[in-house]
Amino acid sequence: MLNIPQLLATEINLKPHQVQNALSLLAEGATIPFIARYRKERTDEMNEVQLRELADRYTYLTELEERKSVILSAIAQLGKLTDELKAKISSCLQKTELEDLYLPYRPKRRTRATIAREKGLEPLAKFIKSLNVKNGATASLEEEAAKYISEAKGVKTAEEALKGAADILAEEVAEKAELRAYIRDYLLEEGVFVSRIKDDYPEGTTKFEMYRNYQIKVTNIAPHNMLALCRGETEKVLSFEIAFDEDTVLYYLESKEIKTKVRTIRDFYQAMLKDAFNRLMKVSLMGEVISEIKVYADMESIKTFETNLRELLLSAPAGMKPTLAIDPGFRTGCKVAVLDQTGKFLEYQAVFPHQAAEQRAKAAQTVKNLIEKYKIELIAIGNGTASRETEEFVTQVLETIEHKPVKVMVNESGASIYSASSVALEEFPDLDITVRGAISIGRRLQDPLAELVKIDPKSIGVGQYQHDVDQKLLKKKLDETVESCVNYVGVDLNMASKELLTSVSGITATVANNIVAYRNQNGAFKNRRQLLKVPKLGPKAFEQAAGFLRIRGGDNPLDNTAVHPESYSVVEAIASDLSVPLNQVTQIGEKLKKTNLKKYVTDSVGEPTLRDILSELEKPGRDPRAEFKYATFREGIKEIRDLKVGMELEGMITNVANFGAFVDIGVHQDGLVHISQLADRFVDDPNKVVKVGQVVKVQVLEINEKLKRISLSMKAVKQ
Repeated sequence: MLNIPQLLATEINLKPHQVQNALSLLAEGATIPFIARYRKERTDEMNEVQLRELADRYTYLTELEERKSVILSAIAQLGKLTDELKAKISSCLQKTELEDLYLPYRPKRRTRATIAREKGLEPLAKFIKSLNVKNGATASLEEEAAKYISEAKGVKTAEEALKGAADILAEEVAEKAELRAYIRDYLLEEGVFVSRIKDDYPEGTTKFEMYRNYQIKVTNIAPHNMLALCRGETEKVLSFEIAFDEDTVLYYLESKEIKTKVRTIRDFYQAMLKDAFNRLMKVSLMGEVISEIKVYADMESIKTFETNLRELLLSAPAGMKPTLAIDPGFRTGCKVAVLDQTGKFLEYQAVFPHQAAEQRAKAAQTVKNLIEKYKIELIAIGNGTASRETEEFVTQVLETIEHKPVKVMVNESGASIYSASSVALEEFPDLDITVRGAISIGRRLQDPLAELVKIDPKSIGVGQYQHDVDQKLLKKKLDETVESCVNYVGVDLNMASKELLTSVSGITATVANNIVAYRNQNGAFKNRRQLLKVPKLGPKAFEQAAGFLRIRGGDNPLDNTAVHPESYSVVEAIASDLSVPLNQVTQIGEKLKKTNLKKYVTDSVGEPTLRDILSELEKPGRDPRAEFKYATFREGIKEIRDLKVGMELEGMITNVANFGAFVDIGVHQDGLVHISQLADRFVDDPNKVVKVGQVVKVQVLEINEKLKRISLSMKAVKQ
């Protein structure tokens, strides 16, 4: 069997001890964010990407080894396990290769070959096989086959006997691992995807129009095109297959399987091989190739989703300031919610600025009163229906106020999902669903990460064909992304919701609930050690979580830093050597630069951890997210019909796909900057140029009001 740690070290280009130590830590229950941040000495500073790759590949290889054991046992029970076959199975590195080797021994439904064997035709198949040798003897297949005619067994003619023998040989050929592997590789390398729109859909009536007469090499298809084909097929709009030169495949099979020069035997084998390929191999191998490309497309799409989600979750927070949150609407009015500097809901009002003049004046007075009453510093406006009209209304209100809050358009994707969720119902049981939506919009502006973790990532609107990819894998990877982001930023222990706490390293949903309950009953946490009083939060959970939880204004200033409690003694030693009281240790940034790290190295704390400690003490409690920026939409441009080709506008990236980026320019329909229009140079990956949440300048290239499509360019506009 495989030496998995050694293989992982080779595949991922790591040292054996890095692999062994990382796997040991994972086996002990350590999370990847914890290992990456606080166990750098044991892994030689492996980062999260390396650790996740290691964990995923280890899981794959472990499952592979378990499957090998099952297969070896099954073949052994059949009495067919040879040393050669055992060696082949034991050395397999891919599940596809393993299943190919097992195929001849796998329990089967009743096949044509099975029926032929039941009729006693296996000896005939073996006889024909014996003739297929170099310089083989000539024999009459019909005369030999005639010996197997039997009314009792249902073999009426010699022709039927030969057909049954051919079925047995065809199944043997179709199950040969090396032949399947070659043809699969041939389809991958030389095959061409060909798609057709079904006759039920005339030209111009479907969103899959580009796939009406679509052809592209299997090796060249882009992930989003593959997923589009799969969706089109699922929706029964189009069909697609892999086209290839079948003669080349048959020639290969003949060159491998036909040994004799005797014409009758060669003719028999050629017909048998053609049947084996067309009936038993072609469809299944094409399916496997399509599946393989689909898996790759899924992975690439999920990576894009992960990248976009990370950028969105790590969007710069506007800050915990008094906020007026507005969920715009025409007929039903605008829902206005007031939040304090902790995100706490204070008051709600419904205003109707888009109806009669009297109603508009009343709405203006209400908004003005709320701004002045609560000393509002931020105004969050959802970017859905009536958003631009509402923004214009708020702008007019602000002209009458001396103290002007910052006004920001907020992407409200998923806000309606949150407002109808059990999470929102539990948080605000007495509030209307629309009020909850407004609160979510306001909190997104204050701290995007803290609010967005309450929503299923798939509902946030930054994916690419997210409903067409492997849903189990998608959930796993998005959950990992949320976990990574939450632990990267850190969490305020005394303000965090249970949803946010659940994403902290080592904290389960039950423990998160217990933390909130303990906080509600006993008041704010004063120090990290108090966590050990929380039910079901034991020493292991404390070890994993403590460094990622922050306590502002607590007993120990280090509790508001990323310094782990296990390293407090090191900080105390540094403070003592610098003659600085411990309660002032987070204010000694300059002095730290002269510190000799080697002096504080111990068996458990090495230079990597010490460097992290000093970096944290230089900027204690610093939020690692970028500085807050927001797009300013052009006045007077509210709908697609307001756009003109050549216009230069400012907008914000809302989604990045393999083929380009979508930009909100304030007209209720995102425009697309195709990958070819992202920069004046060749761009192979849009993520190298733009990211979700980035403010960009664009030029309008094309407008299709009927299809609601806007083409934009970043090339001609100075960023």
